[in-house]
Amino acid sequence: MKGPYLVGTDIGTSGTKSAIFDSAGDLVAEAYVESKLNCPAPGVVEQDQMEFYESALTTIRECVEKAGINPHEVAGIGVDGQMAGIGAIDEEWNPVTVYDSWLDTRCEPYIQHILDTVGDQVVRLTGCAPSYNHGPKMLWWKHERPEAFRRIARFVVPGAFVAGRMAGLRAVNAFVDHTYLHFTGVADARKREWSDELCEALDVPKRVLPRIVEPWSVIGRLTRESADRCGLVQGTPIVAGAGDTAAGLLGSGVTETGVAIDVAGTASVLAVCIPGYCPDLVHRTMSCARSAIPGVWYSYAYINGGGLCLRWFRDEFCKYEKEALSRAGVESMYDVLNSEADQVPPGSSGLIFIPHLAGRVSPNQPGLRGTWHGFSWSHTRAHFYRAMLEAIAYEYAVYMRILKELQPGVVFREVRGIAGGARSMVWNHVKADVLGIPYAVLSRSEFSVLGAAMIAGKGVGLFSDLGDTARAFVKVISRVEPRPESRRVYDSMIERYEDLLHTCLDLQEAWAQG
Repeated sequence: MKGPYLVGTDIGTSGTKSAIFDSAGDLVAEAYVESKLNCPAPGVVEQDQMEFYESALTTIRECVEKAGINPHEVAGIGVDGQMAGIGAIDEEWNPVTVYDSWLDTRCEPYIQHILDTVGDQVVRLTGCAPSYNHGPKMLWWKHERPEAFRRIARFVVPGAFVAGRMAGLRAVNAFVDHTYLHFTGVADARKREWSDELCEALDVPKRVLPRIVEPWSVIGRLTRESADRCGLVQGTPIVAGAGDTAAGLLGSGVTETGVAIDVAGTASVLAVCIPGYCPDLVHRTMSCARSAIPGVWYSYAYINGGGLCLRWFRDEFCKYEKEALSRAGVESMYDVLNSEADQVPPGSSGLIFIPHLAGRVSPNQPGLRGTWHGFSWSHTRAHFYRAMLEAIAYEYAVYMRILKELQPGVVFREVRGIAGGARSMVWNHVKADVLGIPYAVLSRSEFSVLGAAMIAGKGVGLFSDLGDTARAFVKVISRVEPRPESRRVYDSMIERYEDLLHTCLDLQEAWAQG
């Protein structure tokens, strides 16, 4: 362990994590606190922006105390965060709104408005179809909460809110780094600038948009107040950071074409490095985004709350058993469920789950809801849980088929699993079998915070090339190979999954029409 040190902080949906790394990329200390999701009404999911800031200070301070390092040796701080939601600040960097989460579906009418008016232009210029992301959310605040909108100086993402608050910035210095641009609905992602065409078409005033910066740009320095509260030194440089998916890609060493990442967190994200900008104009399913590494792009899609399905199942159907395990201090409920699911044959004896409990995001099909189909008295809790694991893999298979259409010359070599769900070996086996692609087990378990720290290191001059740094810090130690006998079962199950998706959509449309 040797200095200088770097701090990475991840502002996630379920909680905030911070970590300290030395200049060789070795973990020195880490800390985590849970976040509160406020759901006061159906479709409403909010978080407190100030809680993001407080949780960052708390976790950084805990890391400093655990590490026992000299705070003067901390060279820089990087903050990443959840990407598709948006918050807003006044001129003094005080919150004007709650954080309008990516799980919040209130902006749905404005998604359709954008699709009907400039849908193709949005996909062509930003690389991402309108969904529960910044563009529709900004329009919701403008039209549904006009008094609040008039007080908004800038819209900001959670990572930027925290970094700017730590640096004591004012709204005139508000920023967003280029890894978020595909979610904005009003940017030209290739040019890294706000699109006059889209801003005018959607009537989004440029006054509410922050300046666009590179992830490693030093946006300010730690104020005395923030330094005292987090245990660091006033004046410590803070870089812009990146979106959590981009930070996770970097932190897991996904830097080369054909290598994929599976973010098995609150959202279930499948992302693959590709040779260049490639918007999905036909299916409007895959999003194309800038990596934190200059010149590198990735294509991805995600399930809105895929991992949240597993948490919901645990909390609703295993509540008392979970509490008993917790009191006994033994294995987690997830370990129990994974062990049970591992005893169920591939295909869950015909049981299929649709994991879109809050509507489908990739592509935008907000009316879709969760479904179990094909169960009988012979199915057990283990079948239902395994069907959930398999459903997310089936959805990934749909994404992969579209990726192969978009990138016919790319060989998809391996998937690197990160976030909490990657610890489930039964789930890794399911995904490898369904996709027919090896799942790589990595040499470490902290990824987004490592990516944020690496970006900070580049910003303060410790690292010159982020790709080289990532490849040096992260190694593959083993692989989960696809099993031919399971592949044969899953090929037919993927077809049945897609048939069920279409059937459920037809039913939802029929019911919506009365």
